[in-house]
Amino acid sequence: MIKHWPDLPFDAWKDTRATLHMWTQIVGKIRLALNPLRNHWWNVPLYVSPRGLTTGSIPYLSGMFDVEFDFVEHQLIIRTSSGSSVAHALRPQSVAAFYAEFMETLHSLGIEVSIYAKPVEVTDGIPFAEDFKHASYDPEYAHRFWQVLMRAHSVFTRFETSFLGKASPVHFFWGSFDLAVTRFSGRTAPPREGADPITVEAYSHEVISAGFWPGNGGYGQAAFYCYAAPAPTGLDTQKILPAKAFYSSDLKEFILNYDDVVRSNTPNADVLQFAETCYRAAATLAKWDRHLLER
Repeated sequence: MIKHWPDLPFDAWKDTRATLHMWTQIVGKIRLALNPLRNHWWNVPLYVSPRGLTTGSIPYLSGMFDVEFDFVEHQLIIRTSSGSSVAHALRPQSVAAFYAEFMETLHSLGIEVSIYAKPVEVTDGIPFAEDFKHASYDPEYAHRFWQVLMRAHSVFTRFETSFLGKASPVHFFWGSFDLAVTRFSGRTAPPREGADPITVEAYSHEVISAGFWPGNGGYGQAAFYCYAAPAPTGLDTQKILPAKAFYSSDLKEFILNYDDVVRSNTPNADVLQFAETCYRAAATLAKWDRHLLER
């Protein structure tokens, strides 16, 4: 059997994953600070690039710049519209050292920006300047992680081709450290009791979202997920394909473990089938106008 998707055992790279999570938060917060708010926080994510993860173009004064994690040459690259370019090696380095080096480089390029210098969407977050705990970088697993994101991006892009309604880009949320694509019914969603401002904006409308996380939220392994918000009654009893997919009563989401995708002879088809069948089940139960929303 030819393996189309690389192995990504959680225990083997969990320290690198945790460090990358913090590094991407630092870079992502620069994009957040300088980009105007877009619906559902679409001004925030990173994007899968041919070499890693990128901010895309960030406006600054009369020009723009971008920042890219290059997981091929293992560099953090900052490029400006004035022609300047600086690269730092991605290497075992504490979050505190990465933060100081990155912010100093921005300053040397004439980019002055202030961010909330503490991680979000994590428990017991350590301020970036004080985080000497997370300092791992295994280039092999960083490269594998990007390879998985590339393949997932390709499948999710294919998934979007059959939908005519409002849909998000395929984007990487550095807060939750996952790749996601979201479809919208076009209807507003009921308010979430006790929701914070971030959640209120993210879930202001009915959504069905599919994505990939590399072992987040205490789950302990990489997996594809799909959920509806708000979740229609009976969603947990729906039959989803492929056969190894299941509904997690703890997470309140459908799950397809990444290891099952790696072992499959048809991994791309399995991931696409998972996203499609989850969407159809949720959209049908929630009475989305599928005739208007789908090709």
